[in-house]
Amino acid sequence: MGNSEWGVANGEWRMGNGNMNDFRDLEVWQRGRQIAKMTYVLTKSFPKEELYGMTSQMRRAATSIPANIAEGWGRHYPAEFIQFLRTANGSRTELETHLTVCTDVGLCKPEEAQPLIDELTILGKQLVSLERSLKRRSAT
Repeated sequence: MGNSEWGVANGEWRMGNGNMNDFRDLEVWQRGRQIAKMTYVLTKSFPKEELYGMTSQMRRAATSIPANIAEGWGRHYPAEFIQFLRTANGSRTELETHLTVCTDVGLCKPEEAQPLIDELTILGKQLVSLERSLKRRSAT
């Protein structure tokens, strides 16, 4: 994701020398999807009484991440894409907060939550980097 050469040409998003023809090509979307999967696996072990509480909140926040990335991509305008990346990042921090609370109240052990927190940290950096590169590209 380090390359900052983003733009739209002939109806296709381009990054550097390669084409990004689909949101599924984006590493941030792929990582978001993996985070959603990890969240579902982690919350399977939560007590049944949390199904409409923490389990539901975490799953919605997790699936919101790749969904917002995909929706932003579909808008085809960098400014709108940036806004959806910001929304995805908000869902990312929401999920991280839920994970912290889960460890605080004993719904999961810190070592169970840590791999997911690590992925969320990486994703946060990638989202900010992508947003900055889109801003730079839009300014030229």
